[in-house]
Amino acid sequence: MTTITISLPESMKEFIDREVSNGGFGTVSEYVRALLREDQKRKANERLETLLLEGLQSEASEMTEEDWKDIRRRLHERHSKRTNQ
Repeated sequence: MTTITISLPESMKEFIDREVSNGGFGTVSEYVRALLREDQKRKANERLETLLLEGLQSEASEMTEEDWKDIRRRLHERHSKRTNQ
């Protein structure tokens, strides 16, 4: 694991300390990791929403046999990557 050092004003340090003790976190690192995971989820959801809106606004087209083959291929690849880790 990598270490990052940051500088904060005392008021932010006090806020973090309160959040750690009130939020059930064992350490400041756990709290910061939780914040980062939430931010990652939020950004992934924003990206998904953007893609869904683009899809809804695009012209509809029929799925071809080649489209289905491509979807199956990508699913098999993803499944293989997960099971081989």
